Amino acid sequence: MSTATLPGEGSVSVRLWLDRGEDGGRKDGMTIRRAEVATRRPRAVAALVGRKAEEAVRLAPLLFSLCGSAQGLAVARACEAALGIDATPHETARALLTDAEALDSHGWQAVVEWPARLGAPPRPAALRDLRAAVSAIMPALYPAKDGLRPGGGVLRPDTATLQDILVRITGWLETTVFAGPPPRDADDLARWAAGGGSDAARLAARLLSPDLAGWSACGAPLLIERSPLWYAAALSGDPSFAATPRYKDAPALTGPLERQVDHPLVVSVTERFGDGLARLFAARLADLAELPRRMEAAIADLRPVDPAAAGSTGPGEGCGVAETARGRLAHWLRLDGDGRLADARMVAPTDWNFAAGGPLARGLAGAAVRDRDDAVERVRLLVAMLDPCVACGIEVHE
Repeated sequence: MSTATLPGEGSVSVRLWLDRGEDGGRKDGMTIRRAEVATRRPRAVAALVGRKAEEAVRLAPLLFSLCGSAQGLAVARACEAALGIDATPHETARALLTDAEALDSHGWQAVVEWPARLGAPPRPAALRDLRAAVSAIMPALYPAKDGLRPGGGVLRPDTATLQDILVRITGWLETTVFAGPPPRDADDLARWAAGGGSDAARLAARLLSPDLAGWSACGAPLLIERSPLWYAAALSGDPSFAATPRYKDAPALTGPLERQVDHPLVVSVTERFGDGLARLFAARLADLAELPRRMEAAIADLRPVDPAAAGSTGPGEGCGVAETARGRLAHWLRLDGDGRLADARMVAPTDWNFAAGGPLARGLAGAAVRDRDDAVERVRLLVAMLDPCVACGIEVHE
């Protein structure tokens, strides 16, 4: 049974085998005996090979339909590492750009994917104000919109405009997602969910139900590694790493839970419900609540900066890492003597979270379901919490 169209640009496929009754170890309902997850993602990064560094950075956001700023920034950082460019003074502005992009991605989930999980119509028009605010950040930082070039652009922050943008973003979150202040702990989350003031709150009410809150414990370690040197060694040393990434010889989870595991809301929900859907959703809510606070701190730290000069013209190699809403992204590349990319590799959050034997597969194996339809809907909930960058198809076998 297929439940999603799988587009040509890539897909995640989930195949489930269910056992019924006592044969599956349960006297009622069913159990997911086996779950197979496969990711098919054409390596668009190969299109960067043969390009000059600045051209590769311009092209990267066009090659990937989602997280374009993070993609361009990761490639820019990789080029800077290969060319000996120190763009550290631009990092505060760059973090502001990727945080805004992550907020936009979370916002899309809140008004499109989360309503779908409730059987409600998606509301993409509700994104208009948020996206208008997010798109105004780049020119408010870099008037020439050149912030993603290697070495950074001409950074001339318009603090007043940026503060106004932040007010608009915060207001959108308070109105559209939280319908008030964000929940602070498990008790607050339950009260907020019961109020049903937004699609997010209504989805929280569903995920806090006893049969779902602790369902699908992923059991994968968190991908806490952030060092570009670690990703450089992994990607350059093994061409197959991107297809089967491993952290300490095991699959790992990246994304909101890894970033917010110590957030008071996530800690409280974990203590009450353990690992499972409620914990993953609490981490997404915490991420949404923290993004404006990080952006406010970044705006306060901004200073005018000129582009950094290159230390060399190649050859060389380097790796760049960037955060996205879905998790950590890394690009590694090698420049030839002409300063063109001789090789390029990347590992994206979907490669981690939807790896064979990774977090999704681990969360599904052995999980209890009522029937085939219930199995499909629960898988959709878990997929929504892990949020792949491509469509997901589900097949169920008994």
